Amino acid sequence: MNEQIAQERHWSAYKERGSLFLMRLTAFSVRVFGRRLLAPVLYLIVLYFFVSARSARRNIGQYQTYLAAWSDHAALRPTPGSVFEQFMAFADNLLDRLDVWRGRLRFEQVQLIDPTGVRARLLRSQHGARGEMLVVTHLGNPDVCRAMAELSERVPLNVLVHNRHVAQFNRLLGEAGDRSMRLIQVSELDTAMMMDLSQRMERGEWLAIAGDRVPLHDARRVTVDFLGHPAAFPQGPWLMAGLLRCPVNLLCCLKVEGHYRIYLDTFLASARWERGQRDEAIRGWVQRYADHLSAQCLIAPRQWFNFYAYWQPVEPPAKKEATHAH
Repeated sequence: MNEQIAQERHWSAYKERGSLFLMRLTAFSVRVFGRRLLAPVLYLIVLYFFVSARSARRNIGQYQTYLAAWSDHAALRPTPGSVFEQFMAFADNLLDRLDVWRGRLRFEQVQLIDPTGVRARLLRSQHGARGEMLVVTHLGNPDVCRAMAELSERVPLNVLVHNRHVAQFNRLLGEAGDRSMRLIQVSELDTAMMMDLSQRMERGEWLAIAGDRVPLHDARRVTVDFLGHPAAFPQGPWLMAGLLRCPVNLLCCLKVEGHYRIYLDTFLASARWERGQRDEAIRGWVQRYADHLSAQCLIAPRQWFNFYAYWQPVEPPAKKEATHAH
């Protein structure tokens, strides 16, 4: 029973294993010693977490099993080595984030795949065009928002998050000289929040929000098929887009053969629904998003960095109390 409870914990229950001081210390170590000299130490740290984090190993194994079966690629089936590779990929991702915050990841180092011209619309927002929404994912490097700010020539970007560490991250970004990206804590979509976001978009600012994590205290979620199994996704990004009546674009940054690729795709020209069809419209959008995410997992299968139990069992409906006497 305890094992089942641990497996079904919400992602936010996994405490941040770090602090602003530790992030600064890591950044200082990388700057002084370089990533190459730091690599052996990093390997030992990752090995420790790999051995001690039993539930994370199981959850990554489940992801690799589902991806292999869904794609019919037997080579993707989990082994102890393939699971450890995913832990190491996450550590490499963390070091890349430091490079992003320090401004060492430049546009010239990133391959942009933008078949629908999202970047062109980003640039136009500097000249009076209304802002749009970017739905990002924890596949690959979510801090690509920093690179997007560079690539879009400092278009203001507001990143909406659901954690309580916004002040620390904003402080760290400010110390690194990054003023273009702002993190905004979103607890609920109340009237004041929606008015603020709408005004930002009217000023040409863009919004970025993760589409693959359900907030702890938000009942607005929808279960769709993901890698052949039901998984819960948040309604929040799509509900927000519909209320703001804005275009929605998908953003993902994957490291392929040692180099980052930014994938930009137009998803919705305008998020709207007919009266009485909101839930149906959102479910359709979320399923399309899950299908898109599944295909991107095949591009970089070891860069899925949701280490919690993603495919949680659906809770049965509460039983009504009997009204008759026993």
